[in-house]
Parts: sequence; structure tokens; C-alpha cells
Amino acid sequence: NRGEIAIRIFRAGTELGIRTVAIYSKEDIGSVHRYKADESYLVGASNTPVGAYLDYEEIVRIAKENDVDAIHPGYGFLSENVHFA
Repeated sequence: NRGEIAIRIFRAGTELGIRTVAIYSKEDIGSVHRYKADESYLVGASNTPVGAYLDYEEIVRIAKENDVDAIHPGYGFLSENVHFA
């Protein structure tokens, strides 16, 4: 249920007038969360679905390349990764 949390965050961002950016794995190309964000980018194309969302180095690269100001780590996955924090 990865997308549900992202959709809630994007809704809040929209209400606050904040641009939202999603990442998605190749398996999630059709996921709703990708279309609820203002922009979306493929992450971890050569990884498994879980591996893609754990690839914090690529996530940070995408964020920097696209002028992203903040990253919400969700629950679990990145929020528990000391190297990402």
C-alpha cells in the first residue's frame, strides 16, 4: 500500500500550494500515486520494486536534479534508514 501514504502527502502539498514530486519503480508505472503528484520520476529501473524505493542515493540524485526541497520518507523503508536521514 505504498501509494496510499504518498497520495495523502500529495493532497496536503496541493492544499498548501507546494509542488509535489513522486518516484515510482518500473512495476508501479501505472500506480495512482504517480499521477496524483505534479511530477513523477522512475527510480531504480534495474532494481526490484522494494530495492528501487530503498535506493536512497538515486532518490537524492533525482531530488537534486529536479530542485526538490524536501523528501518525505514515508513509513518504514527510508524512514528507518540512518544513512538516508
